[in-house]
Amino acid sequence: MGRFFISIVLVAALSACAATIARNPVPRTLVDAAIPPGFENVRSWGDQAPDNIDAIVSEKVAQMRATRPKLFRASNPRIDYLAISGGGSDGAFGAGLLAGWSRRGNRPEFDIVTGVSTGALSAPFAFLGREYDERLREIYTQYSTNQLLTVQLFAGIIGNAGAIADNSGLKKLIAQYFDASVLRAIARQHLRGRRLLIGTTNLDAQRPVIWDLGAVAVRGGARGLALAREILLASASLPGVFPPVLIDVEAGGSRFREMHVDGGPTAEVFFLPAGIELSKYAARFSGRPERRLFIIRNGKLTPEWDVVKYSTIDIARRSITTLTKSQGNGDLLRLFESSERNGIDYNLVAIPAEFTLKNKEAFDRDYMLALFELGYRLGAEGHAWKKRPPVN
Repeated sequence: MGRFFISIVLVAALSACAATIARNPVPRTLVDAAIPPGFENVRSWGDQAPDNIDAIVSEKVAQMRATRPKLFRASNPRIDYLAISGGGSDGAFGAGLLAGWSRRGNRPEFDIVTGVSTGALSAPFAFLGREYDERLREIYTQYSTNQLLTVQLFAGIIGNAGAIADNSGLKKLIAQYFDASVLRAIARQHLRGRRLLIGTTNLDAQRPVIWDLGAVAVRGGARGLALAREILLASASLPGVFPPVLIDVEAGGSRFREMHVDGGPTAEVFFLPAGIELSKYAARFSGRPERRLFIIRNGKLTPEWDVVKYSTIDIARRSITTLTKSQGNGDLLRLFESSERNGIDYNLVAIPAEFTLKNKEAFDRDYMLALFELGYRLGAEGHAWKKRPPVN
């Protein structure tokens, strides 16, 4: 999270008299049964394996066998995965890396792509391949703060806006780049057995939610497009900065509204729901699959020294950024341990410590352009991926 974001979140946190918008939350007893109307089986909790995991895997394998039969004839089929982390404007690094990787010519077609927060905005285009690199470049180099958010301190603190900034600019960005043609393209890839997964946080439940965006895309239509955009908006909505996204669901014959925000509070980066062991399903292939996980961490792994002013805001801000870095590194360690258990080759890239340019605002175009170019260069040159997470 950038300095700007942390500052205004803290201002909001210090207010104790804000009004709220009335809504109909899901009762605790119905939380597990709630679904968006007409969209069964498009999501699961991120902290536990779905009850129907065997059926989910069987459907995926059947789609792969029908559309990619070579994977099942090869003695050592290669299957690649990509996980893109949060990081706000630092997402320009990952976007540049993907474009540079395309330029190098050996970027894989990923079987599963996951994204959270800023990673959710880039994940659909990473999933669809190099033909969408130009959209990535535009998203992360052509927009500045005043185009993506409008600060509304009074409404956010005293009123019922739910945040310190308006999200109309972010909504417009998502609608412009994530259009019906993108939804149809994602649906086609889903039917090939590939998966695009986006993470949000259900604030009422205080749990991570993993959305299968391809399953949403297959349902298609105006409702599918609207829900997909809501999911992306929610995943990129930092609590307190952007308003939460209220998603309509039904359970027990009644309608409710869930409150979803940025996936970062529950996971800075993720691969699959907790408890899923891919090694259990390796026998469904003729040979022994060679699995590779690539993780793009849109941030630095190492501590960043800075002088902290002796003030409440600066002390709290520095503490929160330190907590975020520590949580992100913990997520990377968990992915490493899971990869080792499942025989997956672990590959990690992050913003190099040598990059010292500071952003002057939430979405500083000069800063993002420099990060995009750095990522592009590393991707085009064939950056050496780290094989282990950082050790704190």
